[in-house]
Amino acid sequence: MAARKRASATSEATKPEPTSNALGQTEPSIAPPKLGLILKLSLFFSLPYFYLIFYRYKIESDLKRSILINAGLSLFGFFVTQKMIPVASTYVLRRNLFGFDINKKGTPQGTVKVPESLGIVVAIVFLVLAILFQYFNFTADSNWLVEYNAALASICLMTLLGFVDDVLDVPWRVKLVLPSIAALPLLMAYAGHTTIIIPKPLVPNVGIEVLDLGWIYKLYMGLLAVFCTNSINIHAGLNGLEVGQTVVIAFAILIHNLMQIGASADPDYKQAHAFSIYLVQPLLATSLALFSYNWYPSSVFVGDTYTYFAGMTMAVVGILGHFSETLLIFFAPQVLNFLLSVPQLFGFIKCPRHRLPRFDPETGLLTGTNDGTLVNFFLRLFGKMSEKSLCAKLLIFQVK
Repeated sequence: MAARKRASATSEATKPEPTSNALGQTEPSIAPPKLGLILKLSLFFSLPYFYLIFYRYKIESDLKRSILINAGLSLFGFFVTQKMIPVASTYVLRRNLFGFDINKKGTPQGTVKVPESLGIVVAIVFLVLAILFQYFNFTADSNWLVEYNAALASICLMTLLGFVDDVLDVPWRVKLVLPSIAALPLLMAYAGHTTIIIPKPLVPNVGIEVLDLGWIYKLYMGLLAVFCTNSINIHAGLNGLEVGQTVVIAFAILIHNLMQIGASADPDYKQAHAFSIYLVQPLLATSLALFSYNWYPSSVFVGDTYTYFAGMTMAVVGILGHFSETLLIFFAPQVLNFLLSVPQLFGFIKCPRHRLPRFDPETGLLTGTNDGTLVNFFLRLFGKMSEKSLCAKLLIFQVK
């Protein structure tokens, strides 16, 4: 979900007029990327990343080589995504796939046609990078190849279903089912553990230290995929919030994986976390490219395509990296937002179409409503503030 109101696809008056340069080529009608912001974020992310991989831990040369090759491909994906977004924006605008920013209603910015569903660009670049990476890291008889391709199948299917949702605007009861369908390839190919470690104080009472849950653990993984996918989608409504929270969580996952690899001597354990890195690095890089266009004031909307894609990707890296329990800690604000949303999502309280704060065009400030979202909770707690300040506070909360 984004702070948008879709325009009618049948109205001729809504069709944009593309501009042309001196060579007669069509130019994208969106604002340029915010490269200064991305440069600052890149420096912030790079320092702990390079410290851990080159100085803090002695990572095996072959494993380090694979991680750095993946990082190089991810960097290439960043530039490709940044170049493709304006081109894709032109095409979606031609098809009247755009919306208006509700949080700017009553201002000149509120009448600007903002192209929708640009998350499809990120997903396509990500999938191409992930497929190409197999050439550098996996052999035909690799034990991880089946799970890796099953992960890509789930992510690809979720991207497709997300784009269908953007086009058809499916109801919420259907949205809850979509991730369950997309997670099937992953669950069928999963060959990891299905056990949990019993806390030491409970061992005398239970009688065992490790409990094998079997199919119940796979059910948990399926529910985790549903939660991660929809939690990104409902914690939204501000310019940059969907992509911003994904960037923060992806970076946390990346650092967690590097620390686990450096602290472990188990080759299989290291490979599981390396597997997670191979997917989260391209997610982080391509998302940063999208963030450069989606940060306030947003020149593109990411659409449900991106939120579904990002949520499923992070669920996949948590499941196949064997840290699905830890993943929920990184999703703590999304868990809180879900708990606040339960009364409306399950029909106990009337749920409006857009659970957004009220915007005052005269002051440019947002006021919290009684809707059960973390966005409105922050406004009720801290008072009125601008959309940019509110989104920044929510992302800082995500970091903490």
